[in-house]
Amino acid sequence: MTEIRKIRKVLKSKPTIEGAGVHLKRAFGFSEVPLFDPFLLLDDFRSDEPEHFLKGFPWHPHRGIETITYVLKGDVEHGDSLGNKGIITSGDVQWMTAGSGIIHQEMPKGDENGRMYGFQLWANLPSGDKMMDPRYRDITENQIPEVKLPGGTTIKVICGEVSGTKGPVQDIVIDPEYIDVTVPENSEFRHATKQGHTVFAYVIEGKGYFCREKNPFSYEVEGRNYFDIQRDPFIGNGTVVLFDDGEEIVAITEKEKVRFLLVSGKPLDEPVAWYGPIVMNTQEELQTAFEEYRRGTFVKSIE
Repeated sequence: MTEIRKIRKVLKSKPTIEGAGVHLKRAFGFSEVPLFDPFLLLDDFRSDEPEHFLKGFPWHPHRGIETITYVLKGDVEHGDSLGNKGIITSGDVQWMTAGSGIIHQEMPKGDENGRMYGFQLWANLPSGDKMMDPRYRDITENQIPEVKLPGGTTIKVICGEVSGTKGPVQDIVIDPEYIDVTVPENSEFRHATKQGHTVFAYVIEGKGYFCREKNPFSYEVEGRNYFDIQRDPFIGNGTVVLFDDGEEIVAITEKEKVRFLLVSGKPLDEPVAWYGPIVMNTQEELQTAFEEYRRGTFVKSIE
């Protein structure tokens, strides 16, 4: 029999402010290392209030990681120290490998109705690739295939493979999968996962339950604060489900559909030295990075 992954932990996203004053929700971050290895952070920056996102993320450095930005609605202008610049718009993905280091800015602009909906995921790079040349992969909405399964489930395949359809993002070190799944009401969705890989789902619309588990006291739940004592078998918007190991995940709906991002990757099992936008393996490497940033030698020439 196929081994269904059990729920290891459920986390509710927490409000925070980053950049020059961007209001967002953090699904997981620094305090969850190494629970989500190789993933470091997931931010949800969906907002209908322009004053909550227009100040953006002015010039800042990155080294040792990849940032994956998925925009549902609105525009994000970006530029960097290598001369790259452009706009990520509704439905687009940017997979940026910071590698040895870039200095860049990301400025959310929203859409004509003042809405800015999107997510940014940080993935760690293994020690042998942390100083690789930086690169961008900009994927437009029309490059992302959509698969419709029997029963009505639809899946946008950004990275990975569903029913023989591969996503446009390939040749990534951590062997990731990143799909956007919508399961209609009164349905069941099953999806094979690679054993040994870290797998999580982030619910972004509706509600459902996972692993056929309807007892919310059978797994650990981390609420938004100490006084959040609500537990519900149905997992809704803004909630992360981290799975134990296994061969597949199962998501089930009843009266309401559910939409979630399903992400997986191969753990690195390496030490993490992390401060702000730079993630290395040792404190000495962090010190070097910040000294180079101060001296103006942070960005390396690309061969």
